[in-house]
Amino acid sequence: MSQITLYLNEETAARAREAAASEGVSNSQWVARLLRERLDTTWPVAVRELAGAWGDFPTLEELRKGQATDVPAVAHDR
Repeated sequence: MSQITLYLNEETAARAREAAASEGVSNSQWVARLLRERLDTTWPVAVRELAGAWGDFPTLEELRKGQATDVPAVAHDR
């Protein structure tokens, strides 16, 4: 297991200690959990299971049906 040294100002360190204590874990466990959550690049299972749950969601064309068309962009020479 690796060790990391963190340098925190007193206010941040105190808030981290309080948060860890309120969750009943050590400072190291609290920081490690935050790092894992922040570095995770996958969606939680509960979110992935929602894929296809809204079969009646309108298509892009249906959403834009009542909108006016955009004005053509004008090129500006600078």
